[in-house]
Amino acid sequence: MVVMARLSRPERPDLVFEEEDLPYEEEIMRNQFSVKCWLRYIEFKQGAPKPRLNQLYERALKLLPCSYKLWYRYLKARRAQVKHRCVTDPAYEDVNNCHERAFVFMHKMPRLWLDYCQFLMDQGRVTHTRRTFDRALRALPITQHSRIWPLYLRFLRSHPLPETAVRGYRRFLKLSPESAEEYIEYLKSSDRLDEAAQRLATVVNDERFVSKAGKSNYQLWHELCDLISQNPDKVQSLNVDAIIRGGLTRFTDQLGKLWCSLADYYIRSGHFEKARDVYEEAIRTVMTVRDFTQVFDSYAQFEESMIAAKMETASELGREEEDDVDLELRLARFEQLISRRPLLLNSVLLRQNPHHVHEWHKRVALHQGRPREIINTYTEAVQTVDPFKATGKPHTLWVAFAKFYEDNGQLDDARVILEKATKVNFKQVDDLASVWCQCGELELRHENYDEALRLLRKATALPARRAEYFDGSEPVQNRVYKSLKVWSMLADLEESLGTFQSTKAVYDRILDLRIATPQIVINYAMFLEEHKYFEESFKAYERGISLFKWPNVSDIWSTYLTKFIARYGGRKLERARDLFEQALDGCPPKYAKTLYLLYAQLEEEWGLARHAMAVYERATRAVEPAQQYDMFNIYIKRAAEIYGVTHTRGIYQKAIEVLSDEHAREMCLRFADMECKLGEIDRARAIYSFCSQICDPRTTGAFWQTWKDFEVRHGNEDTIKEMLRIRRSVQATYNTQVNFMASQMLKVSGSATGTARPDLGFLGWGTEAAWPVPRSDASREELAELAQQVNPEEIQLGRASGDRPPPGGVPAAVFGSLKED
Repeated sequence: MVVMARLSRPERPDLVFEEEDLPYEEEIMRNQFSVKCWLRYIEFKQGAPKPRLNQLYERALKLLPCSYKLWYRYLKARRAQVKHRCVTDPAYEDVNNCHERAFVFMHKMPRLWLDYCQFLMDQGRVTHTRRTFDRALRALPITQHSRIWPLYLRFLRSHPLPETAVRGYRRFLKLSPESAEEYIEYLKSSDRLDEAAQRLATVVNDERFVSKAGKSNYQLWHELCDLISQNPDKVQSLNVDAIIRGGLTRFTDQLGKLWCSLADYYIRSGHFEKARDVYEEAIRTVMTVRDFTQVFDSYAQFEESMIAAKMETASELGREEEDDVDLELRLARFEQLISRRPLLLNSVLLRQNPHHVHEWHKRVALHQGRPREIINTYTEAVQTVDPFKATGKPHTLWVAFAKFYEDNGQLDDARVILEKATKVNFKQVDDLASVWCQCGELELRHENYDEALRLLRKATALPARRAEYFDGSEPVQNRVYKSLKVWSMLADLEESLGTFQSTKAVYDRILDLRIATPQIVINYAMFLEEHKYFEESFKAYERGISLFKWPNVSDIWSTYLTKFIARYGGRKLERARDLFEQALDGCPPKYAKTLYLLYAQLEEEWGLARHAMAVYERATRAVEPAQQYDMFNIYIKRAAEIYGVTHTRGIYQKAIEVLSDEHAREMCLRFADMECKLGEIDRARAIYSFCSQICDPRTTGAFWQTWKDFEVRHGNEDTIKEMLRIRRSVQATYNTQVNFMASQMLKVSGSATGTARPDLGFLGWGTEAAWPVPRSDASREELAELAQQVNPEEIQLGRASGDRPPPGGVPAAVFGSLKED
């Protein structure tokens, strides 16, 4: 039974409470200014009717009007009570008044302001909401404005009131200028592009501005260019041309896009001629192929659109003669633009590097069939290209320029061009030398032989001030007299057109200047030989030999010695020997073989046989190790032919001592075969026995088969036993090396696992006791396999023919059906 009571206080006759409320009422009477007591009481009455709950909040707030907790809960509860009602319900006004009463005491609490503003936004009361936001901003300290503005801006954007929103954003940017991008986006969305462009220009010019979206200054600038170029009729307050041209100086790596933006601005403004001027200026100034491609493609697309628009207009309104002329003019302009593309692209590359010789040649090729343009291009090229900065060979421009005049029959102009080229301070002497050679070739092509000789003699004349060939501090005109290219051409001309004395003087001068090559020396000597000046030619060889060292002198020595032997044969044998000794002194092993063979041939034909053998013996020591085997073969062959086969025994022994194991093995087999043919069986057997020490039976089966065949033909049972004993011994020697490496590996693995290894002992050759006892299955199998290779072909010669091996040692398959069960 619920007992309802009414307080006996005369001041509150309307206060009604239940019996369960008495403890809370008594507690409040004792602590009426305690927030916790009121909150416990309110929590208890959450299920009570809304008027009684509101009455309880009002009682608490009357005593505690400055309690944020009470006000927050009270206002939240009041908003929840009207949440599902119509916004025109009078209860909304009561809740609004309740909020207004709260702000008498809670005007510094941003949370309450935010809740109230959101509540008003839900009611759709725009003016009241805006004024409430303004009151909140005035009441709160500026440090808390950042909590109000996001909701305020969302409210402004939610209604189609651009003027109100703009004014609000302007106030917001004073507090937060870094949020200018948000304002610019709103201006774009509301079609207020003029102010958006102004704001964006301000942002771009502010070096301290940091984009919240992470955009770079160039990206912002690009947005500005797109905005002002695509909306020329809506952006009136900015000088678009000046802005974009300012960007051209700031962002030099993005010139193509900026030029296209500027042209697009004029196109959209209807100033087509101005746009065409911008495109022309762009393709004449851009520095990269990428920018040129962007501008040119945009330019071509613009011309195509102009032609299409004109054709469409003419088809709609009917053609007139004036329209046809205009259309043909536009078509001609477009065709000219397309035909100019290669030349314009070449201009871009030359602006990147005006000293690029190859690009100048390509530019001349583009003017094919237009002589005036070709001459102008060549003239500009030779004036522009700096020889010290040139990429390529700058002299080719002068040569090609002269060749152009020559091909058109203007020889005097070609000579003038080449004469000017000889005075240019090239970087390399070879460039000037090439020019002089072209001067000579020009005269030769037109059969002016004397003039060609005169020019080359002039080029090779001693200058007033001599300089070394590689002295970069001197001009090339003072160094060209040492150019081998010019001297070589002069020598060829003198041989063909001059006298013997003049040609000889040219070659002597080349040798005196020490610029000759081995081929020049050989050519000089051959020239003297053709004119029967044999001793002079030998002197030329000797002069050339004094100029060079090995290996460059190799060809000179080979030619010299061959010519000398062919000339004198054995008449000047001592002189020839001295020449060979001089040639071999200091000769590298790589080139020694040819000289030694030539020397030995001389001794065989004109000298003494023992001298020839001495030369061959020296050759076997002087040549490279890879050539020693071939040299020994030649030595043995020549010794056998001259002195007989028996004389080669010492050579064979020397070869076996010197050569590698592989070649020594072959030499032993040949040596033994020779002894067999001579009937020296014991000598041959001794050779086989000696060679067996370097023949592993596992890899050199051919040797052991050869020895076995030899013993079968010439030996007996004892010699075969000895051969097999030696084979087992050699096999054991090589197996010991393998076992030693295996045992070392096992020791390492045993020490790694902490187990001790027993000492490895050898009890004899060819028995199982000779092998170490392995500790692992894998090692046992490997070593067992090695043990089986000791003597795979062993035969039991000591057993009588009537003895029969025990059945346990013979496989069962041998007995077949004779085996007893």
